[in-house]
Amino acid sequence: MYELNENEREIVALVADFVDREVRPVARELEHTNTYPETLIEQMKQIGIFGLAIPEPWGEAAVSTPCYAAVTEELARGWMSLAGAMGGHTVVSKLLLTFGTREQKDRYLPRMATGEIRATMALTEPSGGSDLQAMRTWARRDGGEYVVNGAKTWITNARRSDLVALLCKTDREAEPAHKGVSILLVEKGPGFEVSRDLPKLGYKGVESCELSFTDFRVPATALLGTQEGRGFSQMMRGLEIGRIQVASRALGVGRAALDDALRYAQERESFGKPIWQHQSVGNYLADMATSLTAARQLVQFAARRYESGERADMEAGMAKLFASETAMKIALDAVRIHGGFGYSTEFDVERYFRDAPLMIVGEGTNEIQKDVITKQLIKRNPVRR
Repeated sequence: MYELNENEREIVALVADFVDREVRPVARELEHTNTYPETLIEQMKQIGIFGLAIPEPWGEAAVSTPCYAAVTEELARGWMSLAGAMGGHTVVSKLLLTFGTREQKDRYLPRMATGEIRATMALTEPSGGSDLQAMRTWARRDGGEYVVNGAKTWITNARRSDLVALLCKTDREAEPAHKGVSILLVEKGPGFEVSRDLPKLGYKGVESCELSFTDFRVPATALLGTQEGRGFSQMMRGLEIGRIQVASRALGVGRAALDDALRYAQERESFGKPIWQHQSVGNYLADMATSLTAARQLVQFAARRYESGERADMEAGMAKLFASETAMKIALDAVRIHGGFGYSTEFDVERYFRDAPLMIVGEGTNEIQKDVITKQLIKRNPVRR
């Protein structure tokens, strides 16, 4: 399991109890009706989940990255959408802590820690996907303001977030292109429209939206930090914790699927014995448990690397890649073990099977993760000539 101190173990246990008592009994109905979990989100605020990445003097319950990963896993074990509700929020918290001015930290972090302000990040564009350098959203400087035009898509919690970390170009002529990218901390106003909620296979309850910006004006002080052109590198650091979070969501989905499969394999009988005693089913369970344990160790490794302050994009990419693919396989194997009931909406395994693909394509597709891993491998292991 995760290497946590006593206080952090108590926090994880508190979240696990919340999941068992409050989340699991209602998750199936909320998910099938695509209902926003208002009550559960309020309870998460009271527990302090939205402030887990925010230290004093702005927050009270900051935890280590391994603990944050463990909390995320527990939430996703109950319902992956709940973990999604705090993922982007944490990335924005880390961006502010690492790169924000003192004024920006003081303005946002205390209320973000309590969940009074919910935050999200806006990266993906309709024509760009994972190619962030090809973005078209542009912020033109006009005196003491920026004027923003463009569009974003697949923005989680967009309707209910009060603060958006918007990745955009402030210099369209910069070479290379990433040198002209900045992050603006924006709040909703005239010219900022949440145009529609996107229909989804899974990841129900929380919204994923399209955003449009039409001559949307924000003060120059909305620039994250003090210098334009730093946004791409800032967001790449933010995505390290984001990918650890997505990997932890995958662990939660995989763990829930394995738990349900273990229970069902002991309760269900065929040919006069519990089905786990049939070698084909037993082999599935053994492989599921082994791969999930390996995935958790990889997530732990990435979390410790990030916590040390070292660059962790390769480790986070490895964790996200392996954990998400593992969750997808475990979810499918859980359906196999349940047989026909695995295809029924009366059992949760069909939900895990619909939720798991999000972690494969979200926060940078797994194909992008492989590219990140390869480039870092070469950079860290150059051939000496």
